[in-house]
Amino acid sequence: MATASPLPEERPALTLVPPPAASPVFKNETAARPAWIESARAAAERTNRIANLALLPHTVRGYRQLGRRWVERFHDDYPQMIASTNRAIRDAAGDVVQEAKLKEHRKQLRDEYRRHRLLYAGKTVGVAGAVTGGVGFSAVTGSLWIDLAVALGAWGIGAFHGRDRSKPTADEVLGLPAEETDRGHGSVTLDDLHEGAKPFPLRRAETPQQAATCVLLAMAAEGVPVVEVWDMERQAWGWQCKVRVSEGTPEAIIAKAGGLETRFDLPTNGVRPQPMVERRACAILRLVEGNPFATAPGMPYRAPKSISITDKSRLGTSVGGDPLEAAFAGVMGLVVAASGGGKTGMLQAIGEITTACHDNITIDLDPHGDGLEDLYDAVRVTGRSHQQIEAVLLFFLMLSKGRARLRAKLGMGKKWQISKQHPHFTIIFDEFPKGSELAKRLAFELLLVGRKEAVTLLIASQGGTKLYLGENIAQMIAFKAVGPCKVGDTRAVFGDGAVAEGWLPHKLSPATDTDPKDAGHVFVQGVPGMADEPVEYAIHPTPSDVLRKLAKERREAGLVEPDQDSLRAMADVDLPDIGMPLPKLLTWEQLLRLCGAEPPEGAAAEGEDRGVVEDAVAVMEKRGVDRMKTEALLLALRDYDDAYMAWSVDELKAALKPSVGSPETLGRIGDEQNPRGYKLAKLASLL
Repeated sequence: MATASPLPEERPALTLVPPPAASPVFKNETAARPAWIESARAAAERTNRIANLALLPHTVRGYRQLGRRWVERFHDDYPQMIASTNRAIRDAAGDVVQEAKLKEHRKQLRDEYRRHRLLYAGKTVGVAGAVTGGVGFSAVTGSLWIDLAVALGAWGIGAFHGRDRSKPTADEVLGLPAEETDRGHGSVTLDDLHEGAKPFPLRRAETPQQAATCVLLAMAAEGVPVVEVWDMERQAWGWQCKVRVSEGTPEAIIAKAGGLETRFDLPTNGVRPQPMVERRACAILRLVEGNPFATAPGMPYRAPKSISITDKSRLGTSVGGDPLEAAFAGVMGLVVAASGGGKTGMLQAIGEITTACHDNITIDLDPHGDGLEDLYDAVRVTGRSHQQIEAVLLFFLMLSKGRARLRAKLGMGKKWQISKQHPHFTIIFDEFPKGSELAKRLAFELLLVGRKEAVTLLIASQGGTKLYLGENIAQMIAFKAVGPCKVGDTRAVFGDGAVAEGWLPHKLSPATDTDPKDAGHVFVQGVPGMADEPVEYAIHPTPSDVLRKLAKERREAGLVEPDQDSLRAMADVDLPDIGMPLPKLLTWEQLLRLCGAEPPEGAAAEGEDRGVVEDAVAVMEKRGVDRMKTEALLLALRDYDDAYMAWSVDELKAALKPSVGSPETLGRIGDEQNPRGYKLAKLASLL
């Protein structure tokens, strides 16, 4: 019979680790402490438990809190206000009047601060004296009950103000509060930051709470005095939140934008702060990772004569998704953008609105380029030469002067009442710096007097400084739109302190041949009905073929003409004395002929033009037709009179253009769908 195997506990342990008894004891691993140390430790623990039960730590904390409150009320923010005034005095260096006002304000603050400290110290001494007197009385009389009541009162006050108000702790994830601490849209203050937490890239944030913490940590590391981040929201292009600084203004965020972009690992111009007008210490902060305008809606369709110049029309979209809506009635404007900044697109967007109005006439001036380009057909007058531009500006300066005298007769009150019968004029003057000296002077005069008479001027330039505009007129103009430019243009248009307030068009990048970049992006000020906030907008881009189609549609619907009341009133006013020789003042029909525009309906042909029109009417009536192609009309005229035998088609067009205008579409004639030529009714109306 085999011998039984030994039980497991009887077998020797097969291990290289020695048994506990054989293990050495290191110096820092004492087996037992001396008895007197253990006794002292136990006594300390009992004392702490008793103190906690008696709320003594709360009482001490409460009196520390009361002390801090006393110090805050003793100073009452006066040192901060005085320091802010000192900074304002430094910023106003050179402005004697502003410096004097600020220094007087600082003196008043210091006097108020001195009186406040004396008054508050007196109140404190009075209260302290009353308390000390009560305690002293109880001590002298030896009343135990009074002493006990005073002690309990002092203990209760301290314990109440020192009670624990801390929030529940959260697990640390990358130094972040856990998701369950989310207080709605990501709200974080300095008290929520965990000790030792370090900044991290924004792409590692997955929740609003984590993104808010990322913002607060990065700003603390950059020395920005931000104490609160809230309303953190995920957008298609990145994150958006609101921040509050404890001192100064959000200018500190703008100054540290480059460093913050590195902390967040964002592209250049990825940190876009927008100071809030209604809360001086706060700003809306956008952290842009993609294109914030990718989902912006396109330009709405506007039928011919479907809107009024007094209506608000959508022009673009803000970086936050809000619409940019403007009414251009009585709005003098300035558009500034460097080459490639989208200036033409901005003017075309405005022109697309003004040419769709039933009570507005659009005028296009450009001494160097092609002005509104694709909207040519919808523009009533186009001026390109210096002669044309000067004649147009003088005409409308005199028209506004005539309207000023006419308003009272028509019972309009203090400004021109815009209607279909008495329309508004919008003059768009592109490449203003390249205009003649006389044109610039006339434009300046019109800026001063045209608004009340519904004759408005929008000038456009590649710069906003005196070097470009000739006069310091940028800040006197109400409506201003500035795209990619130089920082000097930002200050010239929006004011010397504009950069610190968040106006940053100079940080936008103009387009190149292969990359549109920020072309068409603008900062806008002076939009009627909107607050002047430093918000980036993108103007609705419109393809050229769409603009040409709209322009053709609006021309065929008929362009708006000036009212006869205003035209007649021009004859009763004197030419302005501007210290420069003026061109001859033309009539409306003469101005149209000078600029190659079609004459108004019902205008009579004059001089040699009348003979050609009479002959054209005669041949159409003889053949019994109401319209003829240009080529067919020329053949008929050759049969009618040998004088036309040497004429070409272009010569016939040139002869008819001053009175009739260019050939128009005729509709279907024979096998041709829509040839161009002349209609009998229009020709006959000129005779």
